[in-house]
Amino acid sequence: MYAAWLFLVAVGLTLIYGVMKILNMAHGSLYTIGAYTAVTMVTQWLSTDQSPYGSYLMLILAAVIAGLVLGLVIEYGLLRFFYQEEPVVSLLITYAVFLILEDTVKLVWGVDPYVIAEPYGLLGNVEFGDLFYPTYSFVIVVAAILAGLFLTLFLKYSRQGRILLAVIHDREVSQAMGINVQRYFLLTFIAGATLAALGGALTAPTISVAPGMGVEVIVMAFAVVVIGGLGSLPGAALGAVIVGLVRSFAVHYWPEIELFSIYAVMALVLAVRPKGLFAAAEARKI
Repeated sequence: MYAAWLFLVAVGLTLIYGVMKILNMAHGSLYTIGAYTAVTMVTQWLSTDQSPYGSYLMLILAAVIAGLVLGLVIEYGLLRFFYQEEPVVSLLITYAVFLILEDTVKLVWGVDPYVIAEPYGLLGNVEFGDLFYPTYSFVIVVAAILAGLFLTLFLKYSRQGRILLAVIHDREVSQAMGINVQRYFLLTFIAGATLAALGGALTAPTISVAPGMGVEVIVMAFAVVVIGGLGSLPGAALGAVIVGLVRSFAVHYWPEIELFSIYAVMALVLAVRPKGLFAAAEARKI
């Protein structure tokens, strides 16, 4: 379950890097704003006489709205002016956006935590022998599986997906062939932002939503994509499983080393495979 959550919050990060070669430091803030938007919309929905099951639709709508608005503003209004610069410039820009969005969250929603437990408790529990699991946890698992399947099928079998693969492989040649690369960059960033917001929106009912929650997320997401290989969807899935299992094992048997265990695995993987387990081969250019 933890691995599914990790994949859901990391897949948008690896998608953006795979296409745009940008390490999006603002990913954690997009996750946070997705969670806050979900809190606002679910609270508003539950204050009416509508069916409480509509709160699940509000979670999805919150992610779409937050991802669409922020993705459009950040890429169209800022990032596209720096694609010709060194990659470190885009990294610093997204870090600046992260700082701005973190303060924007405090300005809009304040510093007090928010809780929306209704979607979490509405589905009850599932019993496996002597163990009880919240049914809502399986919603996150299903959402992660669907996100991974959709992206994989889209990239492999749709026309737009194959064009996107061409952009990933060689941006200059794609542009010379008449592909509007900037439009695909915009759509990719919006998709990545929406996936980050979706992770936050679906997580909101399970935690206390508070400022600063995106900091841990971006650290964990980077660990997942670095282990799996930057830009690789299968790598993100495998990295999420590895980190999820290692963390769960550490929490259960040796909680003092929980955080260290994740970095130990990352260091071990990078010592053997410096570009990650599923790093894509780089095309030679003459």
